[in-house]
Order: sequence, then C-alpha cells, then structure tokens
Amino acid sequence: MTRLNPPLGRLLRMGLIGGGGAAFIGKVHAVAAKLDHRAEIVAAALSRDLQTSQSSAAAFGLTPDQAYGGAESLIASMADEIDFVAIATPNYTHTPIALAALNAGLHVICDKPMTTTAKDAEDLVQAVESSNRVFALTHNYTGYPMVRQAKAMVSSDEIGKVIAVRATYTQGWLHAMNPDETPARGAWKSDPELAGPSGALGDIGTHAYNLITHITSLVPKKLSASIRSYAPIRELDDYGQVNIDFGNDILGMVNFSQVSHGRLNDLWIEIDGTAGSLIWRQEFPNQLELRRQGESMIQLERHPAGNDLDESARSASRLPPGHPEGFYEAFANIYRAAYDDMLRVAGGERIDHRQTVYPNVYDGANGVQFIDRCLESNRQQSQWIEW
Repeated sequence: MTRLNPPLGRLLRMGLIGGGGAAFIGKVHAVAAKLDHRAEIVAAALSRDLQTSQSSAAAFGLTPDQAYGGAESLIASMADEIDFVAIATPNYTHTPIALAALNAGLHVICDKPMTTTAKDAEDLVQAVESSNRVFALTHNYTGYPMVRQAKAMVSSDEIGKVIAVRATYTQGWLHAMNPDETPARGAWKSDPELAGPSGALGDIGTHAYNLITHITSLVPKKLSASIRSYAPIRELDDYGQVNIDFGNDILGMVNFSQVSHGRLNDLWIEIDGTAGSLIWRQEFPNQLELRRQGESMIQLERHPAGNDLDESARSASRLPPGHPEGFYEAFANIYRAAYDDMLRVAGGERIDHRQTVYPNVYDGANGVQFIDRCLESNRQQSQWIEW
C-alpha cells in the first residue's frame, strides 16, 4: 500500500547517486528506500559516465532518460523535482556531493564513513546545521530492533552501570582476491585516493565503534590502536585492534578484520554492566542475550507486539514473530526515521541534529575522529592518544 506522506500528499522523491554496474550498496539503498512505500526513485546518477548510468537504469526501475552522468548533473537538473539524494559512492566523493545537495536545499542520506578528513567532517556539520535539512548516515546496524532494545536497556540501567564494552567485526573476503585481477566491485576500497587513509578500519571498524557509541552513548577519553595490512592485494589496513578508555574506569575494545578465513559478516557487541551483560550478533540479529550471574541466560526475541521489549524495538519490527528480519529491514529503518524528519521540516519544524533516531552528521564526524585517532596512535607505535 502506498503511503501519501502528509503534509506533502505524495511520495518523497529520491535521487540515487552511485550504485551502477556491479556495485552492491547502491542497490541496498534502493530497496531500503522503497520498502515502506513512502518514497520513489525518480532520478539516478549511477555512474559518472552517462552511458554506464543509462545502461544500469533498468535495474532500478528507471528509464535511460531518468539517468544522469554524475552527481553534479543530477543535482543541477533535478534539484526542484526531488526531495533528497542518497549517496552510495566512494568515500572521497561524499563531502562534495553532500554539500552540493544541501546547498540546493535537498536532504541527504549518505553511506559511511561520512568522509575522509576532519576538515570535510567539520564543513558538513556546519552545512547541515545551517540548512535545517536531514542528514542521515547509514550505519544501518543501528536500525536492527534488538540493537534499539539494547540501547533502551542500557539507558534505563537494566544492566546497571556499564563497566566495559567490546565490539568486533570480522570478515575474510580479502583472501578471495587475486592481486593480478581487478574485482568486479569494491576495488576502490584498496585505493587511498578513493577510500581515504584507512581500509578495513573505515569500512567495518567504524561500524563496530558506532555500535558501541550508539548503544552506550559513551565518549572516548583516549585510545590506543594497533593496525596492520596482511593481504598483499591491499595497500590499506585490513586488520586492527583498538583499546579505548572512556573514563570513569570504563574500558572498551574494537577489533576488525577482513583477513580471517571463512568469516562473513560477523559483527557482534558485548556490554558488561554491574547488574548484567548484553550480547548481540549481526548474523543472528533477531535475538539479544541478557545474562546475570547465577541466573539462566534470557534470550529476548524480536517481536512487534512483545510487551517485554521497548517501544523503539517494537516499532522497528515489521514481520510477525518467527519470520526473521534482517539487513534490508534494518537499513530501511534508517530511511524511515529520516523520512519522518523530512516531513517535519516540510511542516515547518526545525531539526535537532544531535538528537535523531538515525545516525546523524555528528555521529559521522565522531567516526572520522575515531579513524584519525586510531591512525595517529598506530603511527606512534600504539601510544595512547587523547580524544
């Protein structure tokens, strides 16, 4: 059923930037954006090359006439016809595209990491604050219902005072890459000019770090990082471990790898409190474990009507119990929350950019700072670096 968004009385109109050819994440954006029937893709710059963009258009339900060669062309031609853009391009392009969209009066949904430099992050924060436009960052794991449940339980002290938190994101796909071949997708992630100064750290390490800060609201005081590159295909890092001091005797750890044989997308987080601990795993996203010493483990289940769950978790669930929800639905929850704010803006409200359900421009700047501090610590032989 199509939902005609008040006060617009129509679907939100999206311009997709990136996603042509063999690209993965652009197609995820396209599915997530339309999952709740609140938006439609009316234009796309699927590649800088117009012919490539046009040849990819059909895969997104578009005609060649709706395809543009590059973000600049799409924004210049369609700024008055669309409400927002979704940016699914290499990291180094995020800032110029987002700034152009914001300057044109458009909302922005951007893939992570937000950008590659602290200066770019600062520019984006200033542009978003002055624009009163939505800026959502697709740290999509925060959209899982049981992640939202974990956040609610931590904030309500159900596990007591947090004393430690660990997050790990482990993959092994770099072992499948041949140094003499260019992969069909993701080749840019090995190029410092396109991906920025970090590899796996920016690609998946930031997801693990973002889960920690999203669920606990902790802010680092200092950190120490050891980062390595073990895969010959990759000039940038593919493995690392980060120790974090959050102050008040609260310790944290982030570990990331793209060179662990046989691992797929093994992201998990464990939070230790004085009265209990929580464990969530992305490959089993519909369960959240609650443990207390001397008691049986309690497994909380995603359930849209579950009275034992927080409203934030229930409202993020779409399907009846027993039908697993996953990656697309979590991604769509970021879009759904961003749509709600877009409609508030259309109704004349102002957005508090620090207080959003979805990851925002400040979360993006925090992720860029995390990357910078980790790289600096590694350059100094894992010395502790003040936040």
